[in-house]
Amino acid sequence: MSHKDRLFLKIFAGAAIGSFVFSEYLFKMAFGRVNEVPETSKEKQKYADSYWDFVDWFKKINKEHWTFTLTGESEQMSAYFIPAADPQTKKVVVISHGYKGNGETMANFAKMFYDLGFNILLPDDRAHGESAGKYISFGWLDRLDYLHWLTKIIQRVGEEAQIVLFGVSMGASTVEMLSGEKLPPQVKCLIADCGYSSINQEMTYLLKHQYHLPKYPFYPLVSTINHHRLGYYLGDVSATEQLQKNKLPIFFIHGEKDSYVPSEMALKNFQATTAPKELWIVKNATHAESYWIDPKTYQQRVTAFLNKYFYHKAK
Repeated sequence: MSHKDRLFLKIFAGAAIGSFVFSEYLFKMAFGRVNEVPETSKEKQKYADSYWDFVDWFKKINKEHWTFTLTGESEQMSAYFIPAADPQTKKVVVISHGYKGNGETMANFAKMFYDLGFNILLPDDRAHGESAGKYISFGWLDRLDYLHWLTKIIQRVGEEAQIVLFGVSMGASTVEMLSGEKLPPQVKCLIADCGYSSINQEMTYLLKHQYHLPKYPFYPLVSTINHHRLGYYLGDVSATEQLQKNKLPIFFIHGEKDSYVPSEMALKNFQATTAPKELWIVKNATHAESYWIDPKTYQQRVTAFLNKYFYHKAK
């Protein structure tokens, strides 16, 4: 072997090892358990006072702590159920939180639906909040956990339960992925605010725009690590593919200036389903800002969707 060949092999081996080490770093950073909710983005700091008012409401409101144990695990999944002001109502909303959040971080949406007369379930997804798990599944395994939560809702509220699935960011993609599963007839419609189309597209986008890195070799390596740790490749995690099986009315909401999950993904998800659907691109809103930029209009748009696709079924 010539000197040039040996040098080439050393460079190649070094690059391969470096790529794997960095991919392992990416996996741990992006997929590792969340023990503390990170500080919000700069553009949403101006809403902090209102946010903490909602959190204070959440902490004070009467609620029930629900759990179930994952198969083969000793640790439990956690959620909080807030009974509606009217104990006779059968309306329930399941609110799915965003990446590195938890149920408490959705307190503003919980208050909105509480004021609309709903019972509310706020799960903590895997590796978030009080729930078990070492790794974030970006909605893929969470969608199966939500089937357990739906069963518990029906047991608590009764067979007459009328359920809305609502999510923001990762939570939006979670309910979109859940829409492709066999859901109980009590689930009537979905609302998805700024969900990604797939982890493939989202991770590729972030590698380019946040790290200025190409998709290859990092995405395949992270996907392989994920398969080793969680049992599936990242290519399996697709809201778009799940939405192709969806039969329920769905309302897509997305910020026009979202630089974390580009609004083009909302259009892909919208086009993927043949069910009754609506799309609202919120002018000037960044990622997960659509509610905060104009809470009154947000509630009006959600209420209009519910009036069209939910309330007439919830009789």
